[in-house]
Amino acid sequence: MGVPMDMATLYRSGARFGPRAIRDASGQLRPHHWEADKLEPPFDRLRVVDYGDLDVYPGYIEQSVEHIQAEMKPIFERSVFPVVLGGDHSTTLPALRAAAAVHGTMSLVHFDAHPDFWPPFSPERPIHHGTVFHHAVNEGLIDPASSVQIGIRGSISAGIVNECRAAGFHVITADEFSHQGVRATVEAVQRVASLPVYVSLDIDCVDPGFAPGTGTPEVAGLTSREIVELVRGLRGLPLAAFDVVEVAPAYDSAEITALLAANLVYELLLVLAAQA
Repeated sequence: MGVPMDMATLYRSGARFGPRAIRDASGQLRPHHWEADKLEPPFDRLRVVDYGDLDVYPGYIEQSVEHIQAEMKPIFERSVFPVVLGGDHSTTLPALRAAAAVHGTMSLVHFDAHPDFWPPFSPERPIHHGTVFHHAVNEGLIDPASSVQIGIRGSISAGIVNECRAAGFHVITADEFSHQGVRATVEAVQRVASLPVYVSLDIDCVDPGFAPGTGTPEVAGLTSREIVELVRGLRGLPLAAFDVVEVAPAYDSAEITALLAANLVYELLLVLAAQA
């Protein structure tokens, strides 16, 4: 399902066009798997439906968040696994609220350049795309001690990363990831994420050389190969929901960001098919 909302951004807007761009880029995909002898194509095991876009109310963040949560509630109640196409990262908050109402407190596996753990600016503006996991922790939606944040970097994040670790998050910065690699990172995720898992993938986790079409790009990020392997490494976890957010096609080059996002969704479907 798409959530075409970007009114919670603090820098460059445009992620409201992300769901359409990701769907368009999926036209490059075919219902097969690279390792045909090891895993069936996802649609042989999964029933997959494009649910369309959820309605949002431009200019009204809190009302949109409440509406998205209400729309997603029956999806979780019917044991449907949602794949959410954002939208800015505030998209994740109502999805987490709806998920936690069914699954209880969850583990978060969070790929991002930014921890999104900042407190609100004021009571009058409680939500922006950097407050999502601050609210999620305070509301008991996620357990930081069983959650992992991967790819954190940049001067923006430097001011909050120590607070994330103090709250209990297992933070793997982009520099740490560069030194330890994919295998050690997957092992850490598999070891830490023990509760029902919500996976939130901000496309700016990836280096802007591979994903320029995003609102808050940060240099020295992950490669497209690395993020694909990390998504494949989610196999075996008790997955409950997945989102990919912050694809902003206005800043894209040759649609490579949308194409990467579409492939990451497909890789996630392969993971789900392996567990079906």
